[in-house]
Amino acid sequence: MPARPVWSGAISFGLVTIPIKVLPATENHSLRFHQYHLEDMGRVRTRKICELEDREVPTAEIGKGYEVNKDTIVAIADEELDDMPLPTAKAIEIAAFVPYESIDPVRIGEGYYLQGDGQVAAKPYVLLRKALERSSKAAIAKFAWHGRERLGLLRVKDDVIVLHAMKWDDEVRSPETIAPTPMDLTDDEIEQAVLLVESMTVDDIIGQEWATDRYTAALEEVIHAKADGKEPPQAAEEEPAGKVVDLMAALEQSVQRAQESRGEGENATVHEMKPKSTAKKASKKSTARKTAARKTTAKKRGA
Repeated sequence: MPARPVWSGAISFGLVTIPIKVLPATENHSLRFHQYHLEDMGRVRTRKICELEDREVPTAEIGKGYEVNKDTIVAIADEELDDMPLPTAKAIEIAAFVPYESIDPVRIGEGYYLQGDGQVAAKPYVLLRKALERSSKAAIAKFAWHGRERLGLLRVKDDVIVLHAMKWDDEVRSPETIAPTPMDLTDDEIEQAVLLVESMTVDDIIGQEWATDRYTAALEEVIHAKADGKEPPQAAEEEPAGKVVDLMAALEQSVQRAQESRGEGENATVHEMKPKSTAKKASKKSTARKTAARKTTAKKRGA
């Protein structure tokens, strides 16, 4: 079933106007639950009640309003929102072009496909698409949806222009307060981590075995089991979190598993730990133990 347009208007590209329709680029396949009364499994529904008349109000009688103060509420109609004197109310207005890699991914939100609206849009649409491709740039735009002006990102995917909603500067929290404290890492540990990254690198996530929603599949199993009067499957017991492990050994084992899963096996090169530092530490510990043993013996003799 083809997706239905969620918005229609135009892309404003300098003095060029491109009529477009906005289509959802993604689908949600998650299972949805309803609310039920547990005693008799009666459906629990949300009802919209007018506080003054104490009765349920149909959707046709419900509108938007803004409370200026306790005594004043201003009603706002959808038509008034659509007719606001705002350039971006009916257009996706391109403001600038930037390198795509300069955009912080945390700012990028939902994606939408932009479809040319009619034959008149075909040539300018392709023109903008080719300009983005040849320049390796993304367009930063402004548009107004759902009662607010938004920042957007335009990029190209498979010959189609994609619009991403973006966060404004003041909507992105700073990560400084949650960054971990500086840690001392050896070159061997960093090299093993890089080797693990390389051994787990793939060209594309499409079609990968792990690129599936296991939660939804597991939830379906629980639902089917309970519907058949059976006990739902139980999760396997996991080791408690916070267990102290040898980081270097864990890295080496992870690299080996990743290489085996890719069919590389014993032919792959695995970086060994340098024995020098370990030997020094071991000799220091041995010396310390001998010294402690001598002191203990001396004390016993003195006693």
